Amino acid sequence: MDTNEPLKEVRDGNVTVVVFSNELKQLDELNVVSIGDRLLEIADGLTRPNLVLDLNAIEFFGSSFIEALFRVWKRLNTKPAAQFGIAGLQPYCREILEVTHLDKVWPLFDSSEAAAKAFNHA
Repeated sequence: MDTNEPLKEVRDGNVTVVVFSNELKQLDELNVVSIGDRLLEIADGLTRPNLVLDLNAIEFFGSSFIEALFRVWKRLNTKPAAQFGIAGLQPYCREILEVTHLDKVWPLFDSSEAAAKAFNHA
């Protein structure tokens, strides 16, 4: 993946997987606005609103990224049969979503392949 490209879109059946660059590592106040805006653009452009975020490369995110996730999720939910999931979470990031009970709002998957398989068969 190009290091200048923090997000890469990959199609897996009817699912769009957004893979975060290994160079990104942390989603903080310095980059979360541009990342959030890009995710909204991607969500708006989906003909089939099935979106998985592959956060395997991300070691840290804070509340501002959670806010960006909510905006993307709400945008997707304006489309019929929308699906949104998060895959490949590092332990610290997974713990954040579990402690805040957001794992009850968004399904969490071990891998983007598992998420795409689940969404493609839903």
